[in-house]
Amino acid sequence: MKVIRANVLGFCMGVRRAVDLACAQADRAAGRVYTLGPLIHNPQVLEDLGRRGVEALNESDLHDDLNGVSVIIRAHGVSPETEADLRGRGAAVIDATCPKVKASQLKAAALAKDGYRLFLAGEESHAEITGIRRYAEAAAPRCAAFFCAVVGSAAEAQAAAAGLYAEEPDAKTALIAQTTISAEEYRAIGEAIIRLFPNLEIAQTICAATTERQESLRELLDKVDGIIVAGGKESANTRRLLAIAETSALPCALVQTPQDIPPGFFGLETIGLAAGASTPDTVIDAIEKALEKNS
Repeated sequence: MKVIRANVLGFCMGVRRAVDLACAQADRAAGRVYTLGPLIHNPQVLEDLGRRGVEALNESDLHDDLNGVSVIIRAHGVSPETEADLRGRGAAVIDATCPKVKASQLKAAALAKDGYRLFLAGEESHAEITGIRRYAEAAAPRCAAFFCAVVGSAAEAQAAAAGLYAEEPDAKTALIAQTTISAEEYRAIGEAIIRLFPNLEIAQTICAATTERQESLRELLDKVDGIIVAGGKESANTRRLLAIAETSALPCALVQTPQDIPPGFFGLETIGLAAGASTPDTVIDAIEKALEKNS
């Protein structure tokens, strides 16, 4: 069997920065170290942090008095109110928000402050989208109605735009993307809104790391007999890589550990190996080794 790796795969800059910050804080902190929610969406990385004494907690799990406690803001970011609350309760806050996500948060806040009605392209329940929306809410003028619609598809965007148009046909509108959305999805969502709001401002907030990994995967599709995407099942950008692979006629699978490799892949001659931006090198290497060993 031959395994061909995608040209770009694994940790992106934002994820590597977050993991490095968490490991460094675990090494030097005298007190407890927590992350506010999972630092990134990869189970092996979270297990490793747990062994280092870094525990993932929800906001409701934190005690009122946080003096002597380190709280790491995860790569997906949090609301400004949450960060201020942590500092006010005495926590040592380490902001591991991805710089790309932070830029989206600040962009949303600036647009909301200027009276724009916002569309956020992404997953309603994703932590990144929640943080961006709360930055916008905090910055919006209190005297005006706040509009911020999260849309996950062109159809949802069209419905949300129609609702806004019925109430405010001359509204200033802007569109911001979850950093891990695909360019195709974002383009389709933008086109749906532009039909009613031709002056829509479209912010270019898709992370280049996401696009690079998606394009590297596409380059493999005509060179291999099957595709394995290595990464956590909770990772949005990893799931999008799988969705791209599934548009081909090739067998494909999302694999978190070598044990997850479907048996049928061991009979293939050539396998393409891609990985999400939150997948560590150790996991990619282990999956590649298992494929070659059992072929």
